[in-house]
Formats: sequence, C-alpha cells, structure tokens
Amino acid sequence: MNLGDLGAEVIKVEKPGTGDDTRSWGPPFVGNESVYFLSVNRNKKSIAIDLKNPKGAKIIKELAAVSDVFVENYIPGKLAAMGLGYENINKVAPQIVYCSITGYGQTGPKCQRAGYDSVAAAVSGLLHITGTEGGEPVRPGVAMTDLATGLYAYGAIMAALLQRHTTGKGMHIDCNLLSSQVACLTYIASNFLNCKTETKRWGTGHASIVPYQGFKTKDGYIVVGAGNDNQFATVCKILNLTEISHDPKYKNNQQRVLNRKELIGILSARFLEEETTKWLELFEGSGVPYGPINSMKQVFADSQVLHNELVMEMNHPTVGKIAVPGPAVRYSQFQVSEPKPPPLIGQHTLEILKDTLGYKDDDLQELLNSGVVAQHEHI
Repeated sequence: MNLGDLGAEVIKVEKPGTGDDTRSWGPPFVGNESVYFLSVNRNKKSIAIDLKNPKGAKIIKELAAVSDVFVENYIPGKLAAMGLGYENINKVAPQIVYCSITGYGQTGPKCQRAGYDSVAAAVSGLLHITGTEGGEPVRPGVAMTDLATGLYAYGAIMAALLQRHTTGKGMHIDCNLLSSQVACLTYIASNFLNCKTETKRWGTGHASIVPYQGFKTKDGYIVVGAGNDNQFATVCKILNLTEISHDPKYKNNQQRVLNRKELIGILSARFLEEETTKWLELFEGSGVPYGPINSMKQVFADSQVLHNELVMEMNHPTVGKIAVPGPAVRYSQFQVSEPKPPPLIGQHTLEILKDTLGYKDDDLQELLNSGVVAQHEHI
C-alpha cells in the first residue's frame, strides 16, 4: 500500500475463486467484502491466476519481466517448485527486486514452518512481555509483527531499488516475521543480552521509566510519562503533590523505579479524584507528554487526527464509499497518490493481460475457458 501511495502500480496475484485468505476474515463485512481485507489492500490491482498450471506460471514470468519488484510470501521452496523462485525469475528478469516474506527466513531449522503474526509474536517474545503485571500473555490489539515486517520490507525494497539504480542489477531480499519482531525488541532484548535481565509484563507501564503508564481517572484513563526529573516535578505540581518530588525515594528515575509500587499507588489515588477532561486541561502546555486512552470513536474525532488527514475515502465498485486509515507520512515536494479502492478478485485480470502483456482476445478467451485465469463477473 505504501508503494502504491507513492505512485507504484501494484498487481496483486490471487487464487481464482477464493482469492486472498483475508477476504473471508470477518465479521464485520461491508456487503460481501471483509473490512479486514479492505483495510490493507488499497492501491492494488487484482489478477487471478492458477499458479500450479504451467500457463499460469508463464504469465507470472512475463509479468516479472516488465516489473521492478516481485513480492511473495510462500514457504521457502514452494515457488521454486513451480519454477517461480528467485533463481527462475532472475533469469528472465535480472532487474527484479525479489522480496520474500516468510515466517522464519529462507534457511534454518524453522524455515519450513508457516508463519502468522500471533505465532511469530509468541516465538519472538513479544507476547511474553505484553499484558498486565502478573497476568497472562496478551496479543497486541493489532498485528504489530505483520505491520513491522511490512515496513521493514518496504524500506528494504526502496534500498534495493536505489542499489539497482547504481548497479543495474536486482537482488533477493529475505524478510521474515521472526527477525522483524526480534529486531523490534530493542531495549528489552538489550537488557537481557547485556545484563541477563529477564523482563516481565508491566501493563501500560515501563520497565525502566517511572512514572510512564496509564492511570485510571474518575471516568476513564490518562497516560502520563515523566522521562526526566524536571518532568516528574511538573507532574507532581499539577497533581498538587509537590512534596513527593522532594522525597529522596523519588529524587531521580533510578529511585522511582526502585520504589515504583509506592509511588504509583500515590499517583493513582490522586488521578482517581478528577475526570479525564480535567486532567487534560491541567496538563495542557506543561511540557509533560500525556494523553487520554481513546476509543476508536474518540480517535477519529480527535482534532490532530483530523488535521493530519489520516482518513482516506474511496468508492469501492460493489459496496460504495469506504474509509480506511491513510499513510502516516507527508512530503513537502509532492502529494501521495489519489487512493484506489481495494480490488475485487480478478477485477483487473483481462486489463493486465491485454494492456500490460499484449495478449490477444483469442488467447484471453482460451485462458479463461481453461481456468488458468479468472475475471470478476462484476466488471
């Protein structure tokens, strides 16, 4: 989607009939379309091809020959068995940037395992460190491992294209869920690697910074973070607890971490005395990072979210107007492309075969009749 936002023509290859697995993920659905699918498939065309048919594999090679980037997420070896592995594609498209996204990598003892976000998040330790203190492991509310892997792949593809601009040659990129999530463990991993410190779950809190967590108010929650001693003193002043900031037990972050339980108890009791809006008013302009824990309704009514234009609207061919979260980045020298709605299965099959690959009508009809390709009936 990000590459499409920047103007790339993105062709999604799907299995005739059922298409992408996420098309069936729901409810909720809008009409017959999975909202999950709609959320992650803007700016793509869809071509439905039977890859197991040699004629289907031939079409993939023809598309690769006129493309810059090839992205696949098969278990290592599966596409090679169909004649569509990196070595196969490189022969017909030496310019190709071939990006493989798997669960565990192209080689190694677990490379043949299927990979889903939650499983990779478990193996990588993310679930071990996520959840309430003393509670069960918790899956993050969105697929953070999938999202991180996609962003790593996006950056790797851009780097490979820049390298190709210099060398004229493509390359194979090995991107996987496990490596992406382990890389994202950052300071938690470093704590163990350097100090052999095994972390635990802290809920909304932070292992190394206090206070830095959510606090229950009279009618909701607010998150406050004091990253240095001056900010902590400001928090205490706002809470009318100035004596706390002078207590030797809380004089610096190290002491606050050591005396976390007592300090958080004092702060929590104070936050419960007022409503969230009151605390937001008091913290405004203080220089201390703070914010409410918002519902989705509150998120998309937030003045900054609206200002940042984080909602993209588009007209889908069967369900009409839809809205999805838009790209997070803006550029001073150009605008991102006008968003295109997520495609129907095989919506663009004939268009791509005819306009991009030059297939004639008789050949197209033969491919359709034999089931090598499929075109959505709505079009």
